[in-house]
Order: sequence, then C-alpha cells, then structure tokens
Amino acid sequence: MAVYALDDLVPDISPDAFVAPEAVVIGAVTLGAGTTIWPGAVLRGDYGAITVGERTSVQDGAVVHVTGEHPTRIGSDCVIGHVAHLEGCLVEDECLVGSGSVVLPGAVVRRGALVGAGAVVPGGLEVPARATALGVPAKLRLDSVPAGAFADNVARYVANGRRYARGLRRLDPER
Repeated sequence: MAVYALDDLVPDISPDAFVAPEAVVIGAVTLGAGTTIWPGAVLRGDYGAITVGERTSVQDGAVVHVTGEHPTRIGSDCVIGHVAHLEGCLVEDECLVGSGSVVLPGAVVRRGALVGAGAVVPGGLEVPARATALGVPAKLRLDSVPAGAFADNVARYVANGRRYARGLRRLDPER
C-alpha cells in the first residue's frame, strides 16, 4: 500500500483495516477497524481530514478528497462504489454510494440512504435517512431504502478484506 505523511499530517490506519497495495492514502486520513480500501482508490487528506468509520468499503478507483472548508466523513458499515468521487461531504452510517457517483462539498447523505450509480449529489443537498438519490442532478425518493439493506454487502467486503490480508501475494517482480 502507498501510505504517505504530508508535512505533519499522518494517516491513522487501524491494524484491522485492509488497504490494497495499489491504493493511495495521503495525509490526514483515519481508517476504522475492518475498513477495506481497494486497488486504485485514492484518499487524499491534504486540505483537511478524511474519516472513514468501521467496516466501510471504498471500492476500486474511488476518489475521496476534502476542501479547505469541508472535511470528508464516511460512517461505519458503508459501501462506496467503484470510481465514486466524494469530496467535502458527510456520509452517515449504513449508506451505499453507487459506482460512478459524485457527492460534492457540503452534501449530506443521512443514515441508510442510497446514492444511485452515476448520480450527482450537489453541494448542500441533504439526502434524508433511508432515501434514494438518483440522476444528474440527483432527485430524491423518500423512505425507499429498508433498514439493513446493505448489511450483506458490508459483511462480504469485511470478509474479503480479511481474505486479501491473508492470501494476497505479488507474483510479478517488484520494481
């Protein structure tokens, strides 16, 4: 894994987290226990802090960044989809942010909500608890996500992180 301090900003990574060798973690980034960061994901805490709770999965190619005004906070038991972009936003516990979606500075995704694949959540928009945000810009469907809807995905990625931590072996010659 590529983990970097930037000046006095040093990542704080739980020993129980899995960060893929091809992922990049820079600066003021905190990763909770059981969290998984997959290949090609970049978490860059240079202008402020990024906090990721426990058992959250940040999928391949996702970008998590901050602004000078807004930290990025992602709760526990979340799935952040492939190639998603989160910047200066709050994603509460038990959320799913779909592949290719964008959550912009100042946006809030409340507990148990779903941001659909390819959706753009504009800055300042609040996605209520258990709601679905779909489209560009995102439109809301209220009370559309049942409680616990993402628990199987969360458990699968926690188990997969443990599998990778135990069994991932590099086969090509390192350069």
